Amino acid sequence: MAEFLSLHDAVARYVDDGATVAMEGFTHLIPFAAGHEVVRQKKRDLTLIRMTPDLIYDQLIGAGCAKKVIFSWGGNPGVGSLHRLRDAVEKGWPHKIEILEHSHAAMACAFEAGAAGLPLAVLRGYVGSELPNVNDQIKFIECPFTGERLAAVPSVRPDVSIVHAQKADRKGNVLVEGIVGVQKEAVLAARHSIVTVEEIVDDLTTQPDYHPNTCIIPGWAISAVVVAVKGAYPSYTHGYYDRDNRFYKEWDVIARDRDTFTAWLDANVYNASSSAEGDA
Repeated sequence: MAEFLSLHDAVARYVDDGATVAMEGFTHLIPFAAGHEVVRQKKRDLTLIRMTPDLIYDQLIGAGCAKKVIFSWGGNPGVGSLHRLRDAVEKGWPHKIEILEHSHAAMACAFEAGAAGLPLAVLRGYVGSELPNVNDQIKFIECPFTGERLAAVPSVRPDVSIVHAQKADRKGNVLVEGIVGVQKEAVLAARHSIVTVEEIVDDLTTQPDYHPNTCIIPGWAISAVVVAVKGAYPSYTHGYYDRDNRFYKEWDVIARDRDTFTAWLDANVYNASSSAEGDA
């Protein structure tokens, strides 16, 4: 069952050096506050999984937290490249990292398979693609019923998944609204999970935005719930605050230069305290 913790304590307890960590959230609900806490605690040798690594993974990589990234698209949305990712891959700064690239479909299927406790995901895909030439985790199998050639990839089973959402109730059940990516699957696939939320409410079912088809991540699947106000900023949280488009453009300049990036990290992460509250 979910336990209410501070952000510092949740990361300290569940994110170990060498862990496999998934941080999900598509377009909005990106767990920046939690990612910054991972940086502050100087976690190392992490295998980072994310369908669309963007600014938060650029920051984690540049801070030296990552040894490997498993992903299906990487970039600064609407702006360009991730310069800290490129610097690590191309020039080994702050150290060399390994990358493993999949398609979006394969990553989504792999999360689903992990959530179901399956060892692999099967999909129609990668036909004519060159990704199998550089990703040895893509295999081809024959359907035992039709003889069709299908692609197979390992399921995603993180040590810990971290997501952001709008609300949790006092039992630890979490409400996710707006664009829903693979947050639910990421939590269900993981051995442990941390969910940061904007606020705690008494009962999700009495909220004006609750409806029968609402996405609820059950408290029994969550290890820790953390109150982190604006925990997805500079991405957005539907119903709470908008995306800071200006910062995404500014990041292109900040991340290009190692010294500029390091100064930004010192000022905005290492010397900034967690905004999370410790209890409900």
